Amino acid sequence: MRPLVRLMLKGSLRQIRHIAAVPPARAEATVAEVYAQARREFGVVAPPLALHSPAPQTLAASWLLLRETLLAEGRVSRAAKEAVAAGVSRANDCSYCVEVHEAKRATLPGTDTHRPLAVWAKDAATARLRTQPPFDAADAPEILGTAVTFHYLNRMVRLFLPDSPVPDAAPAAGRGPVMRLVARAMRADRGTPVTPGAALGLLPAAPLPAGLDWAKTSPTIAEALGRAVASVDHAAERWIPEAVRELLHTVLASYDGAVPGPSRSWLAEATAPLAEAHLPTGRLALLIALNPHQITDTDLADFRAAHPGDRELVELASWAALTAAVDIGTRLPAPGRAARPAAAAH
Repeated sequence: MRPLVRLMLKGSLRQIRHIAAVPPARAEATVAEVYAQARREFGVVAPPLALHSPAPQTLAASWLLLRETLLAEGRVSRAAKEAVAAGVSRANDCSYCVEVHEAKRATLPGTDTHRPLAVWAKDAATARLRTQPPFDAADAPEILGTAVTFHYLNRMVRLFLPDSPVPDAAPAAGRGPVMRLVARAMRADRGTPVTPGAALGLLPAAPLPAGLDWAKTSPTIAEALGRAVASVDHAAERWIPEAVRELLHTVLASYDGAVPGPSRSWLAEATAPLAEAHLPTGRLALLIALNPHQITDTDLADFRAAHPGDRELVELASWAALTAAVDIGTRLPAPGRAARPAAAAH
C-alpha cells in the first residue's frame, strides 16, 4: 500500500491535462517559492496547485487563497474547513476534490460534529438556502473564504484533472485506504506553523473585492482575496478581449446559482453578441465559470488555435473560475445577513 502511495505522490503531476505543469526540479523564481511553501505547509505540491504553474502570478494567487483560508491557523479548525471544502466540491460535482477532502476529513478529529457545515456549504450557493448559517460572524472569513476558494478550485480541477486522484489501475477495495494515507501526507512539516499572512508578500497589496465584506474582520484573508483577485484580473486585462470580460460579468449579474443545461443552447444565446474572432475565448470562459462539465475537446482546440500557449489557457481558466467564485461569494449568506437575492435565470 505505501509504495502505491509514494508512486501516486511522485507521479501526481502527470495527471494534469491540457497543459504541462512545471516540474519541481525545474521551478524558478515565484514558482519555486510557491512550491517550497506548499511542501513545507501543505506536505505536497498537489496537482490542483501545480496546474497553475505555467502562469506564475496566477499560481501565487491560487496558493494565497488556499493557504490563508484552508491551511492557516485561526479560529476555525482544519476539520471544519475541510467539511466546507468537501461540501462545496459536492455542490460542484467535483469528484476529485470530494475524494481528497473527504479523505482528509477522515484523518482529523471532530469530523462528525461538522456535518451541518458540509450540508450548508453544499446548498449555500443556490437560491434554496434561506436559513442562517451554522457559524458565527467571527468565523465567517475562514468559512466563507474556504467556500470561495473551493468554488474556484473545483472549476480549475474539472478542466485540468481527472475524476479521481487514484490511478484507474488501483483495486476498488484499496482506494479508500490509499486516499487516507495520501491525506495524512497533506500536512505541514513537523514544527512548521502555518502562520496567517506569511505568504502575502508573493503578490502586491490590493483592495478587497466589492461584496466580500464578511472578510473584513480577518485582515489576512481580506488581503489574500484582494491580492489574488487583482493579480488574476490584471493578467486577464493584458490579453482577454474586453468584450469577453464584459460578457461574463453581464451573464453573472443574472446568474441564479443553477447549473445551465443540459443542452448548450444557453451558451449559444449568451455568446451571440460576440464577434466571430472572440467566440472561442468567450465560450470557454462561460463554460469554465458556469458549467465546466460541458467543455469539449473542440472548445479547447478552437481556443488553442488562437492561443496555443499554456499560460493563456491557465490565465483564462483562472480568471473565469475566480470571477464566478467571487460572484458566489457575494451571494453567500453570512451570519446576520440574508443571502443576496438570486437574479432571474439567464
